[in-house]
Parts: sequence; structure tokens; C-alpha cells
Amino acid sequence: MTTTTTAPAAAATVSRRDTPLAVLTAVAAFGLVLGWATYTLHGTTPLLERATNSVSTWIIWTALAGVLIRSRPLAVWSGPLMMLTTCAGYYAASSLGDDFGAGGLGTAAVWAVAGLAGGPLLGWAGWTVRHGQGDVRAWAGAAIAMVVLGEGLWMGLALDYWGEAAAFLSIGALITAALTVFLARAGVRRHWLCAVLAPVFGFAFYLAELLVLDRLIGSI
Repeated sequence: MTTTTTAPAAAATVSRRDTPLAVLTAVAAFGLVLGWATYTLHGTTPLLERATNSVSTWIIWTALAGVLIRSRPLAVWSGPLMMLTTCAGYYAASSLGDDFGAGGLGTAAVWAVAGLAGGPLLGWAGWTVRHGQGDVRAWAGAAIAMVVLGEGLWMGLALDYWGEAAAFLSIGALITAALTVFLARAGVRRHWLCAVLAPVFGFAFYLAELLVLDRLIGSI
């Protein structure tokens, strides 16, 4: 009697947690908290300052959401939703802290558009690494690692912050290695593509920051 009544109840609980509304609500709530925490932690310590004032910090969480979500369409939709709510949380906290002036509207718009453009890719990449099939999983892993590697290049080559750049490049290399090992153990035949493509994608990410994002923000 206990077994037959408990199992359906557990299945119903899992089902409710996997509904699109529940998943997207959780993603939105986490994005708001992440954005608020990013603003709040600015300036607390040099390490947290750099870690929170970072594009890849937001993006890695977006990819992680894709890893945790079972449905591919929901994972893809979670990407831009996470990025938009993170922006909203950050700029809401900034407004409450009296740091958000009229000039911040343009910057917020640029980051929102960037999130809409890149969010689906990272949500898909996270889902594909865990749930996908074939060599595309290695491409997806490289897409996740590229954001940390690309930002490391940006800090070094564009900003001349070589200490921070070394830290980000090292972390990006560790993420690349961990994903490559995971894919190898998962039986992906060309798992090594992750390690090969990650630095290539990372350089492309750096160029996008340099030639597109930086110019857009600089023009505001």
C-alpha cells in the first residue's frame, strides 16, 4: 500500500517541477538574484570585483541552467531569459544604489541585446553537453569554455590586466579539460574537438567583444 501510493505522488511532484512555467520561473528568479548579487559584491575584494564585473560570470551560469534543464527548447529559452533577468536585477540594484543615471539606459540596452543574441547559444550548449548525441557535444563544450578564454584574452590584450587575464585563461583551460574528460567518459568519439575548438572559439569571442560590444558601449 505504501509503495503504490507514494510512487505516483513522487512522479507528480517531479512532473510539476519540470513544467515550463516552473522551470522558467526558477531561471528568472535566479537571474534576478545573480544580477543583484553582482552589483552588491562590486568592490568588496579585488577577487570578487573582477569575478562579478565579468561577462563570463553571467554566461557560465546561463550554460549551467541549460545543463540542468531536461527539455532542449526550455534550455534554449532559458538562455535569453537568464541574461535579461540578470541585467534587470543588476540595474535595479544599481538604481536603488543611486548609481544608475540616464546614460546607463544605453548600456543596459546593449547588454540586454547581447544577452538575447548569446543566451540561446549558451542555453543550448549546456543542454547539449549533457543530453546531446554525437560530436556536436564537443562543439557545445567548446562554446561554453570559449567565454572564459575569450574574456581572459580581452583582459590581457585589450585592457592590459595580465594578472586577471592569467587567472581567467587558467580557469578557462581547466573548464576545457574537465569538459573534454567528461565527454570522453560519456563515449563521444571526437571528444578532443572540445579542446581543439575552445581556444579558436575563445579568440572569436574576444574579437566580438573588441569589435562589436566595446564599440557599441563606447558609442553611447
